[in-house]
Amino acid sequence: MSNISLMSTAVFVAVTILLSMKQKLGLEKEIIIGTIRSAVQLLFVGYVLHFVFDAENPLFIVLIIAVMILVASWNVSSRARDIPGIRLRIALALCCTEAVTMALLLTLGIVEATPQFIVPISGITIGSSMIVAGLFLNSMKREMEAARGEIEALLALGATSKQAIQNSIKRSIRSGMIPTLDGMKTTGLVQLPGMMTGMIAAGADPIEAVRYQILIMFVLSSAAALTAMLLGLLSAPLWFTKDGRLRSTGE
Repeated sequence: MSNISLMSTAVFVAVTILLSMKQKLGLEKEIIIGTIRSAVQLLFVGYVLHFVFDAENPLFIVLIIAVMILVASWNVSSRARDIPGIRLRIALALCCTEAVTMALLLTLGIVEATPQFIVPISGITIGSSMIVAGLFLNSMKREMEAARGEIEALLALGATSKQAIQNSIKRSIRSGMIPTLDGMKTTGLVQLPGMMTGMIAAGADPIEAVRYQILIMFVLSSAAALTAMLLGLLSAPLWFTKDGRLRSTGE
């Protein structure tokens, strides 16, 4: 894509701004800021990846993945600021998911141990896991209000905190995984995923593009399950105060 073609894509942003103005949504500032930030961030990342791919230094790969996990953890933790220690649990869940996923991919020889494969797949995995973690926390916060009576009754009957909250965690894990599973069911029929579309647009053979997309879809399903279950396990004690009472939102 030429620079002129890239600049021409701003017409889509202009359409969005005009629609916002016409409907008096008041989103013009956010749209402009988001557009500028996304463009600058992507261009910056492009130059960074160009340097990393040329250097082929494992330390740079580890550093990039660490930054991804830190930013993702910070973003997700904003959904549950009132839960102390949640950011560390999110980071641990993302680290474990990334470690297991990449270990399997490299050990089984599914992908090559090069930055060109490791960094993009890690980005997709961590990004998807971040969304799953956010959905899990949103669901858990709703559960803490909707199922408060049920949980407190179980505690009063002698159940441990882990036993009392188990059903809420299960429902939240399912809630976090539903978008990923629904996406798998409709891929190829309703939507053509970004990775496959990008490879085809770049001139790759469609069958080869499909093979890589199948790999990504299977990786994302595993990552979603690992992230939701690990975060459910790690965060379970945080929903209670030190004296065993169910924590209230904002407490």
